[in-house]
Amino acid sequence: MKNKNQKYLIIIAGSTAVGKTKTAIDIAKYFNTEIISADSRQIFKELNIGVARPSEDELNDVKHYFIANKSIDEYVSAGTYEREVLELLEGIYKEKDVAILCGGTGFYINAVLNGFDEMPEINPEIRNELNEIYKNEGIVPLQEKLRILDIDSYNKMDIKNPQRVIRALEMCIATKRKFSDFKMKKSIVRNFSPIKIGLELPKEILHQNINNRVDKMMENGFLEEAKSVYEHKNNNALQTVGYKELFDFLDHRTSMEEAVELIKLHTRQYAKRQMTFFKKDKEIQWFAPNEIDNMLQFINIKRLEYF
Repeated sequence: MKNKNQKYLIIIAGSTAVGKTKTAIDIAKYFNTEIISADSRQIFKELNIGVARPSEDELNDVKHYFIANKSIDEYVSAGTYEREVLELLEGIYKEKDVAILCGGTGFYINAVLNGFDEMPEINPEIRNELNEIYKNEGIVPLQEKLRILDIDSYNKMDIKNPQRVIRALEMCIATKRKFSDFKMKKSIVRNFSPIKIGLELPKEILHQNINNRVDKMMENGFLEEAKSVYEHKNNNALQTVGYKELFDFLDHRTSMEEAVELIKLHTRQYAKRQMTFFKKDKEIQWFAPNEIDNMLQFINIKRLEYF
């Protein structure tokens, strides 16, 4: 049914270093609205340089949410994120018809659009035991355990991401059920209509962006930032590209040059996995990041279709 009071959520998705932040700000200014971050790392207040947090000027330019609002000691699930974003959107939609959800964490975006089942509380000892296995033996035994307990999640998940693997395993172990049984609710109704935009660049340009970004991060003090959170290196929040490689350097496992090259390589690999995830969504309309006018035209056409 058409709704004269229709609310819209514009999703700006894509891989790391593709230009999502600038695009989201340009579109937010056009609609005089605000941006909700869908980045599972930028939510942590202790992480800045290594997660490419928007600059202070960018944050002041347009109101952002879910940037530096959690501690790395907190565990933030996609279900938690969903509930908090929906509550936030209720407030935004009292004043505005349009809001923007921008980021590269597909699970977060899907949670807001499609919902997650309520997850039972997990005994922290289970997570601690799995983290100890990862710390002492690496991710391979955890991947194999997940393959045995939940082949569906194993086949669909980014199994190179220890945080995702550990989360799935703790659910399997605690509930005696597959994590995939909990994963997504059946179709639900939201009080907004999504308009999905994806940003993409030719591979060689994106890779150059990534390499340049990593070099800039190092110049801006990424190593010092990694040192500042080193004592928390086993936290789930820090099992991520960039910090892991610098922790290995600090543990004398690699040279600085090797660590930087590995950050670049692993970031490129992560970007590829992000694009594989988003390309499965046929509702996403793809643009180059500088095609703002075309994006706005697409958004306004979609709004008319919903209206």
